[in-house]
Amino acid sequence: MTILEMKQAVLDYSKQSYEEKLFAGTSGNLSMRDPETGLVAITPGSIAYPTMTIDDVMVITLDGKIVEGFHNPSSEWKMHTEIYKNRNDVHAVVHTHSPYATGFAVTHDRIPVILIEMMFFLYGDVPVAEYRIPGSAELGTEALKVLHNRTACLLANHGVLAIGPNLDRAHIRAVYTEDAAKICTQAKIIGTVHEMSKDEQNKMRRKMGIPEE
Repeated sequence: MTILEMKQAVLDYSKQSYEEKLFAGTSGNLSMRDPETGLVAITPGSIAYPTMTIDDVMVITLDGKIVEGFHNPSSEWKMHTEIYKNRNDVHAVVHTHSPYATGFAVTHDRIPVILIEMMFFLYGDVPVAEYRIPGSAELGTEALKVLHNRTACLLANHGVLAIGPNLDRAHIRAVYTEDAAKICTQAKIIGTVHEMSKDEQNKMRRKMGIPEE
């Protein structure tokens, strides 16, 4: 994939995430890594998504050196690159402040396994990573601790982090995280939330070919 194609993908998924209300204002960010060069295309800092153009998208090294672009990269670039440095299988990161999932992040409550889709896309519940200062590499370090067998997590008092082999997968995982949080919140209003049993979860894991828990 060329740098131009990477920048276009980052732009397209950024605008889509904004339209889906996963992003608001200039909050939220996403990136993708070229597995061959290691270069990272990432959203710029403090640029409104409705007016963002392909020229605004930044390209950096894993150490944060600017390769292409006229802005600063997202303030969370260290979190993104910390993930890439430690997960060779991850080539896309989506960080959202979507309202329902962030509500769980604020209360430090995991999102329980209430939907079959959570098994297929998230591999289980959505755990909470310990709070660390925004903009720090430590934010990525804490996320990695709970992402070893999951594809998305909550960042305490902050938001959502979803990962994947490409932006399509990372993005849809962020979407399903918010969807699960919204449904769980509505279910709490109606009555008691019933999580899928561990046995049922492991049946799904066997079917998917991933380790049981």
